Amino acid sequence: MALNQLNKCFKGCVFILVFWTVLGCAKSKKNIEDNYDWNSRIVTATAYNSLAYQTSDTPNITAFGDSLKPGFRYIAVSRDLLKLGLKHNTPVKIEGLEGVYWVKDKMHSRWKNRIDIYMGIDVKQARQWGRRRVCIDYGIPRP
Repeated sequence: MALNQLNKCFKGCVFILVFWTVLGCAKSKKNIEDNYDWNSRIVTATAYNSLAYQTSDTPNITAFGDSLKPGFRYIAVSRDLLKLGLKHNTPVKIEGLEGVYWVKDKMHSRWKNRIDIYMGIDVKQARQWGRRRVCIDYGIPRP
């Protein structure tokens, strides 16, 4: 009898833990949007991979010093966009892609009005993306 009650209590605790975790994730996702003023801009978007022949001899380290990890949503931005507020760790929504991407890298100074979407080591996916003109929305932190 006591084991049955303990099992019910355990199941109840697991349910509460899962409920609060889901609620917390939904709340934090909403807070991301609420903490920023969102601006839009049309840019040229390309894709890149963390491979030495595409970047440098340390392909997993960004110009900001962050470590790239396949599966995460990161972008590099041209240096002119840095001046518009797309700084390190700025959230960015990209037309045609789901979710929020984060500015984790910066591009060579020769590029203007451009983003480079990180696609891990999947060269085929990056080639399929190609080069496109897209609308991005980027968040500027509210004071």
